[in-house]
Amino acid sequence: MRSAEPPPDRASVEVAVPRRPGRLPGVRMAGFRQRGPERADIAMVAHPSVTLLIDLSDGDGLSCRARGRRERGSTVIGLLPGDLRLGGGGNGGTECLQIRLSPVLAPAVFGESAALTGAAVPLEDVWGRDAGRVEGELRAAASWEERFAIAADALGRRIAARPPLDPEVSAAWRLLLAGRGRVRVDALADEVGWSRQHLWSRFRSRIGLTPKHAARLVRFDHAARLLAAGRPAARAAAASGYTDQAHLHREVRAFTGVTPAAVAVAPWLAVDDVAWPARRGQGRTAPT
Repeated sequence: MRSAEPPPDRASVEVAVPRRPGRLPGVRMAGFRQRGPERADIAMVAHPSVTLLIDLSDGDGLSCRARGRRERGSTVIGLLPGDLRLGGGGNGGTECLQIRLSPVLAPAVFGESAALTGAAVPLEDVWGRDAGRVEGELRAAASWEERFAIAADALGRRIAARPPLDPEVSAAWRLLLAGRGRVRVDALADEVGWSRQHLWSRFRSRIGLTPKHAARLVRFDHAARLLAAGRPAARAAAASGYTDQAHLHREVRAFTGVTPAAVAVAPWLAVDDVAWPARRGQGRTAPT
């Protein structure tokens, strides 16, 4: 377990977000560019989404290390990747597009999401030749706003080409988010009109986690945001429904391998809208 580490130098990082978010419900994007010779090695915090990092860097580019395996370049990070580290910088700096997808959309975009749970895999392994084509279009774009539009088109085509998830599974996921993970599986099953066993089986096969484990992840995410916003651990634990501070500590360690103090300094690809509150709305910064 790692102790708290100093946060990255936010002054050296440019952050861009779409001027009109929400074009694709369940999809959130942000662009990151860091110039300078410093190399980054930061922990990423677990999140209730499947994350796509498209590497747009010159030089060394991005690297992701999860569960003892290192991937370079554009990477898909499934739910629950464990102790995940992101590296980059050095020669040429680091530039990437981060896309977070609701697990309800992930099967359409990447195939069966269960295969990605607990893993970080090269985008090329999932998308084949389309990965290089999309990355090339993004590199050639004249602005972050154009990049966001290109990415939305690529995702939209994939989503439209596959049938949606069972509406019951989608509804159960929305209920978990609305309840911040504090929803019993029996209540979910009653709400969607399925038996507990059928919901458990179908949810796990499509989302990649059991409903109970998904609820834990959503609740942890709520606590992580409170910690990143400066809430003391004891108060974050109480507000998130944990038995006590020790319970929160155990969950943080289980999901991230770090302490609540480390989560509280929210690395630059972790809790974006909390970690970068003053950086939103910079979606028209042109790449150089």
